[in-house]
Amino acid sequence: MSIIIPTYNRLWALPKAVDSCRGTDCDVEILVVDDDSDDGTWDWLQEQDDVRALRSGGWGKPWAVNKAFEKSTGRYVRFLDSDDWLYTPMIDRQLARAEDDGVPLVVAGKDHYDENEGFIETRPWVYCDDFIAQQLGECDSSHYSAFLFRRDLIEDIPHRTVFPGADFASRDDRCFMLEVALKEPDYAISEEPVLCHRYHEKGRLQFGQGMRSFGTDLQQLRIYRNILYQLQQTDRLTMRRRRAAAKMLWPLAHRIAKKYLDEGEELAEWVHELDPSFMPPEEGLLGWMYRRVGFRWTEYVLRLRRLLLTPFRTLPSPLPHTFDMHSPVDENGNFPSRNTQRKESVGTHQ
Repeated sequence: MSIIIPTYNRLWALPKAVDSCRGTDCDVEILVVDDDSDDGTWDWLQEQDDVRALRSGGWGKPWAVNKAFEKSTGRYVRFLDSDDWLYTPMIDRQLARAEDDGVPLVVAGKDHYDENEGFIETRPWVYCDDFIAQQLGECDSSHYSAFLFRRDLIEDIPHRTVFPGADFASRDDRCFMLEVALKEPDYAISEEPVLCHRYHEKGRLQFGQGMRSFGTDLQQLRIYRNILYQLQQTDRLTMRRRRAAAKMLWPLAHRIAKKYLDEGEELAEWVHELDPSFMPPEEGLLGWMYRRVGFRWTEYVLRLRRLLLTPFRTLPSPLPHTFDMHSPVDENGNFPSRNTQRKESVGTHQ
């Protein structure tokens, strides 16, 4: 089994993620891709004899994961975020389940932990008789780091991003799972949680702010348009799947309308085209306004409310290093040699 762990400046969490992949009965290949961290991650990786350490040169998570997948050798593959960890015994159990049942996918639930590794809750796998609808958003679909994939199922599904900029690669795992779902694979279910998902305040790509937040929303919209188009072209866009997509796209329309009202209204109209019976889930006065006054005028009122409250709000401090601009000049004012650049960008350690 190959376990692929992309990381960037998470030395505070990476050792636990790596350690959770050790001590198994099955043969495990651990690949960690350092996306140009500056917190000592690369130095730490050099000390790990059982880890294949790769550098991705700051190109972002999708590029890092794709390169690691190309270099991996396991018949089975799983992906793990460097701030999470696995229940080690479940690695062997999932593999045995895949082999015994002859399925290319084994899914599972997850446990939630806080920043200090304190247990919060268990989120078991939710059984659903329509895997595509589940991945579109009909019900909870766990996290793909809790899943085990057979290589032949995913070898033609890369981690994608619709932007060339790595900072916007925040919906690649969602797109990945939707593309897996399009194949409608047979799968088995692990009854026990496999993944330990950590909540923390140290930054996640899917919870960006400002321009990054808008990039995230645009990614999600383009992913859903693409997936629904493919379902429509193959006569698989059932009303159930339309409703699942509408459920996820409605809050997206509201977020987009905060800055781009016309585009938000257009998306809201598409939600009602997908599901003519759709009713805004908001309660109270806000729900009444969406239903009676309409999306555009409701968003106007919400925008006015935000403007009136702005003077009374404390603005958050800007996040440091929102966009990392790596200087090609070293501390002595010299440009590194071409050989040095090449070694640092593609160096490996086994």
